[in-house]
Amino acid sequence: MNNGRSLWGSLKLPRPRRAGSRPHMIYLAIGFPPAAKSCAYRMRETANQFAAAGWDVTAVTIADEAWEREYGLDHTLSEGVDPHVRVVKLPLFRDDLETDIRSFTEQRALAHKDYLADLRKQNLKVFPEPVFGGWRPALEKALLQIHRERHVDLLVTTCAPYVNLAATWKLWETHRVPYVVDFRDGWSVDVINNGEAFPRESVSGQWEIKLLTDAVAIWNVNEPISRWYRERYPELAHKMRIVRNGYDAASIPTQVRPAPPDRPLTFGYLGALNLPVPLLDAVLQGWRTARAEDPALADARFEVRGHIGAAWARGDNAHAELLRAAAVDGVLVGGSVPKAEVVDLYSRWDAVVLMVTGGRYMTSGKVYEYMATGLPVVSAHEADHDASTVLSTYPLWTGAVGLDPAELASAFRRAAAMARTADATEREQARAEARQYAREEQLIPAVREVTDLVLGAGGPVPPQPSPAGARVLAREGRS
Repeated sequence: MNNGRSLWGSLKLPRPRRAGSRPHMIYLAIGFPPAAKSCAYRMRETANQFAAAGWDVTAVTIADEAWEREYGLDHTLSEGVDPHVRVVKLPLFRDDLETDIRSFTEQRALAHKDYLADLRKQNLKVFPEPVFGGWRPALEKALLQIHRERHVDLLVTTCAPYVNLAATWKLWETHRVPYVVDFRDGWSVDVINNGEAFPRESVSGQWEIKLLTDAVAIWNVNEPISRWYRERYPELAHKMRIVRNGYDAASIPTQVRPAPPDRPLTFGYLGALNLPVPLLDAVLQGWRTARAEDPALADARFEVRGHIGAAWARGDNAHAELLRAAAVDGVLVGGSVPKAEVVDLYSRWDAVVLMVTGGRYMTSGKVYEYMATGLPVVSAHEADHDASTVLSTYPLWTGAVGLDPAELASAFRRAAAMARTADATEREQARAEARQYAREEQLIPAVREVTDLVLGAGGPVPPQPSPAGARVLAREGRS
């Protein structure tokens, strides 16, 4: 993996703005737009809300070419970035995603698995993260260079990758720059297997407690993960905040109507197809059964949109094979969708399918967007899942039935009935339930709190939350 050293001399940082009355923060956000990743939505809104609260923001990510190796780019995401945000793109790349065999060493060409195993061992020597650990020196150097150019008043670091924490600590250790850790899915909690990812005594555990102890605030995306950290570090519980992913209002149709009776129904899935293969297979089996047994679904379509695999496996993997085989069952594969076109996609769908892995520690940001559409939602995940908690009050939800194909078939049939019969009032009730999860409503209170903690009463006046945002604060016991 390239740690950036050999390319550092060619790095040209965007010129920082002249120091003025606005405080300056670094937002260490690997995955910032135009990266075509789901984390980019949260990152963009976070940067925009800090800018709206009076900060000049320097967002640090990696080169566009690096994202082209993975899921690709979505330049429509960059169009919505606040002008007070400058973006620094570091020349860092994942060598394990390189597909140009002309650049391979003899060892890599002849023993690729051994090469990757050795690469991960070398990365772990730098920082306890096997894929990204080697980026530590370059990230540390970048943050120190930015601080030299213009004093940094705050650092917000969002993980993953967790090697960001090393650079965060470096700026704190050398210049005492206060920082916020946006853990999102957490580090020591295994959100997929519902347990501890590593013990407190491990190298990773020592890094985690060190970083969290001196953090101004610690953000997580849901209550189960936040509770995990409150119980793991009770002495730091007062720093824990729930900042959900939420949804972007611009991606939601202004109106949703019942499906006309004279045309076939269209179900849809939007998101990266990085799910376990058995999960996708169960959904497709359930769809096939429902379509065969329910006349209302006989000519229905199931449109799957999003990236199918990353890097060398993009579009050519087990998921793609399953989807191709399901074409005879009305399954259509349409590829990724630019963020600016998502609203048009939801406008022509009649129901949505929430396919997500994990369990009680996982929510998935897509659940909030699905709820905001006012469309029936079919859940394809474990019954004991945090998405079930969020959806429990959503009136057009088919319920959590696990991953049994027969139960999923019944869920598809229930969603079809809802798509035809749910009236405007029911759909508005469904959309109203989701409004508390608008992305800005989640971030404004958190940004306001951090701004007050770092700058005090004399700092910029951040925006006030809307009534929906105030309700979120009241529910979480904050004012």
